[in-house]
Amino acid sequence: GSVQVMGEAIELADLVKLRRKMGYAVQGAGLFPHMTAAENISLTARLSGWSVDKIDQRLGELFALVELDRSCLDRFPHELSGGEQQRVSLCRALMLDPLLLLLDEPFSALDPLTRRSIHEEFLRIRNLGERSILLVTHDMQEAVKLAQHIVVLREGAVVQSGTVDEVVTEPADNYVRRLLGTST
Repeated sequence: GSVQVMGEAIELADLVKLRRKMGYAVQGAGLFPHMTAAENISLTARLSGWSVDKIDQRLGELFALVELDRSCLDRFPHELSGGEQQRVSLCRALMLDPLLLLLDEPFSALDPLTRRSIHEEFLRIRNLGERSILLVTHDMQEAVKLAQHIVVLREGAVVQSGTVDEVVTEPADNYVRRLLGTST
């Protein structure tokens, strides 16, 4: 078989080019501890040869988007709160304005207030334009709130796939009903 991303076959010889078309954020932020927030966010832009002015402009746009104070730019990850770290991680994922965002449990370690705030930011990001976002979560309430399409997996197999409305109103089986917290 073959795997395609954004309509192009994956070429092992040119993975760097493919990676620069994607952004990703993971559970626990995954920031480099020896880099400041600005260095973490701008790493891919610097590797892509962006000018200092272009990087600074994009940092400003991203910090405004996720409502993060610019005073965080010169701080290291251990000097940031969990919510700030997660926002920095989202900024890093969005730095190159990728068409594909891969988000693996990016909100799971956050307190409820920070999570709610970041969910609002996520919805704004989702609606910014032509972008595909793959969000992995074990929280069905989060999936229902943030997704447009849901795929439910059980033991590595697809149990149900459909729009949020389809999955919520017509659960495929008792497993999906229990995940959604609805009665049988």
